[in-house]
This record gives sequence, C-alpha cells and structure tokens, in this order.
Amino acid sequence: MDINKMFEQVKALPDYDQVGMILCHNGVVRKTTREGQEVTGLRVSVDQEGLDSLVTAQKKKQGIVEVLVEIAADQDLAVGQDIMAIVVAGDIRERVIETLTDTLEQVKTKITSKQQFFK
Repeated sequence: MDINKMFEQVKALPDYDQVGMILCHNGVVRKTTREGQEVTGLRVSVDQEGLDSLVTAQKKKQGIVEVLVEIAADQDLAVGQDIMAIVVAGDIRERVIETLTDTLEQVKTKITSKQQFFK
C-alpha cells in the first residue's frame, strides 16, 4: 500500500480540477491494545462486497470526487506495519473530513474484523 500512488490516482482523474482537498488515513499496527495489553501483531479479514458497496455509496456524496481504500487483508502483520489506507478527495474541507471519518468508522465497525496476537 502506497499513499503517494493513491494520491497520484486521484490527481490523474479527469475531474481532479474539482478537488480542493485530499485527506488520508494510514492505520498501522500499534504495540498495545486500547486497554494496554501488549500486541505482537494482527490479521484483518475484509467483507469485500461490503467494502465495494461502501466506497460506491461514499463516492455519491455531494462534492466527493474519489474514495480509495486499501486494506492489508488475510496476512499476518507485525507491529508498525500498515493495516489500512484511505484517501478521500473532494471539493471542500467539511465534506472531505466527514466522508473520511464516516468511511473509516464503517470500515472498522462493519467491513473488517481483526484477530490480534498477544505476547
């Protein structure tokens, strides 16, 4: 997963001239859970149909030009490795921030599940 390549995909769009903001999220495997338990890694599973539907719906929002999501699915990831990248491009800040936040929350709560590995 390469955020710069994702940005380049956005910049190559024919309607890129409508973009006023590109916002990204890059999730990485952290060393501890929210509760403080030490983690050695994790594995993420993805509902690909659900993800495709979510991205399609998010792209239909007013002012949104592109939504890209890449997830390192079905592989063992170590602490510090990238889990997920989301790039949202759109006309104005408020719409882009809202869309990225909504996309991230839905991916985390409805589209993916994770198995953490502990020491």
